[in-house]
Amino acid sequence: MGTCLLSSSVASILLAVAASPVIAQDSASSSRVRIGFEIAPVPLDLRGKNRALVGLGSYLVNATGGCNDCHTSPPYAPGGDPFAGEPEIVNVDGYLAGGTPFGPFISRNLTPDENGLPAGLTFEQFRATLRTGVDQDDPNRLLQVMPWPVFGKLSDRDLLAIYTYLRSIPSVSSPAP
Repeated sequence: MGTCLLSSSVASILLAVAASPVIAQDSASSSRVRIGFEIAPVPLDLRGKNRALVGLGSYLVNATGGCNDCHTSPPYAPGGDPFAGEPEIVNVDGYLAGGTPFGPFISRNLTPDENGLPAGLTFEQFRATLRTGVDQDDPNRLLQVMPWPVFGKLSDRDLLAIYTYLRSIPSVSSPAP
């Protein structure tokens, strides 16, 4: 009886130790999803979308990617520029609608088009762009300002999360050049 109880206890401990990285990963993942929803600066359309992917995508776009800095012009609302020592207020009216000039280049509008496609791209096109830097509008040109070599290292799931998040944000017309 004592040996059986001891064996059962050891098995339970081994199972708990083996499962702890999975539990830690799930906890970190759910934490990122929760934070993603907390920091999303615009209302999200979740209809027909995977909530976990939307939340993770928001986390990747708004907490780690800094996408707003280049793809929103200007990135902050008046009185909300953290680089001027002001409390951060994102420019929600132009959120991710592009229009920031970088020499001869202008950042793209990442908001959903009339078909609900971020930047007018299918997921396959979006993933290919972030993996290779090839401009979908001109296959002979590489994106010069977009940090695609960094984003290209993300997992397919992370890229799908970003894409799903971008599908959930409001569509905004590109600012006039």
